[in-house]
Amino acid sequence: MTHYDHIIIGSGQATGTLLGKLTQEDVKIAVIEGAKVGGSCVNYGCTPTKALVASARAIHMAKRGNEFGFDSGDVKVDFKKVRERMNEIRNASNEGLTDWLEESDKITLYRGWGSFVDENTVEVNGEKITGDKIYINTGTRSVAPDIDGLEEVPWLDNQRLLNLEQLPEHLLIIGGGYIGIEFAQIYRRFGAQVTVIQHGPQIMSQEDEDFSDAIKEFLEDEGIEILCDTSATAVSKANGKVQLTVENNGKEKVISGSHLLIAAGRKPNTEKLNLAAAGIELTDKGYIKADDFCRTNVAHIYAVGDVNGKGAFTHTSVNDAEVVLDHLSGGDRKVSDRIKIYSLFTDPPLGRVGMSEKEALKKGKRVLRATKPMSEISRAKEMSETTGFAKLLVDAETDMILGASILGPGGDEIINMFAAIMHSKIPCRTYREVVLVHPTVSELMPFMLDGLEEVEAED
Repeated sequence: MTHYDHIIIGSGQATGTLLGKLTQEDVKIAVIEGAKVGGSCVNYGCTPTKALVASARAIHMAKRGNEFGFDSGDVKVDFKKVRERMNEIRNASNEGLTDWLEESDKITLYRGWGSFVDENTVEVNGEKITGDKIYINTGTRSVAPDIDGLEEVPWLDNQRLLNLEQLPEHLLIIGGGYIGIEFAQIYRRFGAQVTVIQHGPQIMSQEDEDFSDAIKEFLEDEGIEILCDTSATAVSKANGKVQLTVENNGKEKVISGSHLLIAAGRKPNTEKLNLAAAGIELTDKGYIKADDFCRTNVAHIYAVGDVNGKGAFTHTSVNDAEVVLDHLSGGDRKVSDRIKIYSLFTDPPLGRVGMSEKEALKKGKRVLRATKPMSEISRAKEMSETTGFAKLLVDAETDMILGASILGPGGDEIINMFAAIMHSKIPCRTYREVVLVHPTVSELMPFMLDGLEEVEAED
């Protein structure tokens, strides 16, 4: 039985971060991966989808040629070439990471599914290995809602959609969160008809209503049909088409499409791990219980990335690994210390950090708010990118930023500036004094503070 200093189950982005530090020591490390090396980000998430976002935007901008003073002619989408570009980018990432793992004299890569035998032993491909410290990084996968007939229909998740070689004629999407909404715009710009079915009253339900409404408006302007307060109740296949029955306000109708994408939530990949054999506890939602240092209830076993339910993004997975490495070296970094930050990579993108307005008011904060439409920002007008707006929220008691949301050109990049400000605990009066480059969208952010007004909490 081979013994290792460290065993890592799963090869997503947290694993790369762990290995970057652990391999600097004189250690033996086992990495176990039953699917594709690199996890969802490299293979089915960030890397391929953002490659598609770039292609979709280029196509969209080419069609706006007359607006910028040139004739782009009849823009035709070659979906095969779009996919070839995407695959070239994601395969290079996968192959680069695989080569590194296989060539390292400190790492042994096991290609198979790992499961616990006891708290120190993991079995893979019939071989048992032991480890001083074990890290679980198995991520999440799409979960199918309870819809009559779904098991009889070849529905798509984000992984299977990216492997689809033909452009859907009419893509039906169940779920109006960031996955569903990004794919909706991407495939609409490629030429597909797209319908989004959202169970709740607004898409991007975690956002303030003003941002949700703005995103819905520009997506509908591009020809995407969005049905809110609508539930999918049944689905079948007839004459080569997906027949989706939906209900809104007590009325049913059938929507016919060529393909069905399920983007209605995700569940942790824990079933194959045999966690009970190691005594590892789960939350009521099936995630692995982990403390502020990503330790499970078994002290030498850690859970990092989406599987611990403490984040749902690559950057939170990487941060988990950094917290673990800091903990191993005696540091005091905690997962609970990080500030929530993420982006929706539509065009224009939404970047958000900290609290939303509704979250801040719910916590009883005295909230000062300032907004600025992109139509009033010179750089946005110069680029003809005036859709969207920015919102800053400030604590009236402390002069500290509570949250920021930027829907507009560069919003996904500008938001990082506010993350640094909030992490560094820089007061707004100090941020207001900063000189930023003109002409940029971000240069107007400090000036927004001049328009702060207190928000009255709703009863």
